[in-house]
Amino acid sequence: MLRAGIVGLPNVGKSTLFNALTAQASALAANYPFATIEPNVGVVPVPDERLEPLAKIVKTSTIVPATVEFVDIAGLVRGASKGEGLGNQFLANIRETDAVIQVVRCFEDENVHHVEGSVDPRRDIDTIQVELALADLSTVERRREKAQKTAKGGDKTAKTEIEVADKLLAVLSDGKPARTAELDEAERAVARGFFLLTFKPTVYAANVDEATLADPDSNPHVAAVREIAAGEGAELVVICAQLEAELVALPPEDRQSYLAELGVGSSGVDRLIKSAYRLLGLMSFLTAGEKEVRAWTVPRGTRAPQAAGTIHTDIERGFIRAEIVSYEDLTRAGSYAAAREQGLLRLEGKEYVMQEGDIVNFRFNV
Repeated sequence: MLRAGIVGLPNVGKSTLFNALTAQASALAANYPFATIEPNVGVVPVPDERLEPLAKIVKTSTIVPATVEFVDIAGLVRGASKGEGLGNQFLANIRETDAVIQVVRCFEDENVHHVEGSVDPRRDIDTIQVELALADLSTVERRREKAQKTAKGGDKTAKTEIEVADKLLAVLSDGKPARTAELDEAERAVARGFFLLTFKPTVYAANVDEATLADPDSNPHVAAVREIAAGEGAELVVICAQLEAELVALPPEDRQSYLAELGVGSSGVDRLIKSAYRLLGLMSFLTAGEKEVRAWTVPRGTRAPQAAGTIHTDIERGFIRAEIVSYEDLTRAGSYAAAREQGLLRLEGKEYVMQEGDIVNFRFNV
């Protein structure tokens, strides 16, 4: 399973957010640095508004959503790239993730200690970026030295690695993330092989207080994070981690009404989970029958036989055809029978690329 790591400075709300994500107080959220030492891991269901309507159509009470894994990682401080604080452990933990959720403190509260003494999102993001960039600089320099030795023998792949390394070194030397380097698709494929910390796709989570939720753009701290995210082409999710952690105690039907009272349309946690799911390059196809309605996770671009294999390897091995109807078509028709009568079900072969929200019945023979 692909992982999204929750990172940031100490005391910015990472563990509180993790508790909200996992709907339980499984991480220690304390008001001092390094409250999280060993990374906490949680498998979180992906909110999917399509599942309940489908369950009503096929008359089942069993719903199984897709899931994504989150890792709550210890806070980073200046000098982490040189081993300060829990730096070495932090870098090792983030290296094992596939995407990064960078939590940035955007609220003022004198009762919550800030490791730098004041709230400044630009400085905080810069601290994280610089430490990760310094770690990546060492990695790229070592890869370049190795490629130089190999290139002397005429190895074309090594020459390409050197060219990519030079482009990466240029941005990393400025303290910028490797993902901002101007690379074509072939070069990006080479860069992925360097396993850089700052090349990982990133979403910024601006952690605000409850009063800011209804109008986050009025908060100058949020505006600063939004500008940085836009400059990188990254997503931004505004969230009140403390509120989301408290919402967990409410019945599901009461959570939405409480958010509405605050002038908020949806849960920040739900938006963050969906954002992380996209960030990891994942999508869901659906199966719906009397036994259950289930969302299955596959990487975007997956072909039908490989999607079938996520259900069972025998289905992939004996794949014949995929009978597919879109979620929109099935819900509009009201039943499989009506959808079939209206010609909305179609048969797809081995080359078919699965689309988000496809409802599938795989035909196979083993």
